[in-house]
Amino acid sequence: MTKAGALVAFCAVLAACSGGQNTSPETPFAPGLSQRGEAVDGMLVGHRLMAAGEYDLAVDAFSRAALTDGMSAEVLAGLGSAHLGMGQLGTAERMLRDAIDKDENAPEIWNNLGVVLMEKGKTAEAAQMFRRAYAFDNGESDAIRDNLRLALAKSEKSYYGEVEEQDYKLVRRGSSDYLIRRVSG
Repeated sequence: MTKAGALVAFCAVLAACSGGQNTSPETPFAPGLSQRGEAVDGMLVGHRLMAAGEYDLAVDAFSRAALTDGMSAEVLAGLGSAHLGMGQLGTAERMLRDAIDKDENAPEIWNNLGVVLMEKGKTAEAAQMFRRAYAFDNGESDAIRDNLRLALAKSEKSYYGEVEEQDYKLVRRGSSDYLIRRVSG
């Protein structure tokens, strides 16, 4: 066999290996990536992973969405909310503030920033964020109203009462907003 014949045979073998899907049950190998499939929107995947509590995977999905959509306010808010779910408050705060810089009229971003600030113990600033969220939402969200009430009540107690240890937890509401609930003891 000549060198040219060997090269043609080698190329034919490579072409056979790379073309099509071999889905016969006799092969021990998993099928490869389908070239006909369409990618699912990274934002949709990220929100579904957030709903499932898979925050680290949601960060990956939102990061993939950033590759196609850029670092939009929605992508930054998704990333910030996922980091909030993982308890990475510094990163969550930074990303949510960046999201607000891009879209300052989104009440869910203001709300989530307020939740981060409540978790960090910055009650007065959190109350300001919840006020803004409530204003942009025209008072339509019960979750934002409840967060605002809680922040105001907590800030009033800190001014007038003794320091009291209270337990709160984040409750996810909707696709990317959180509600702070008092843990009943």
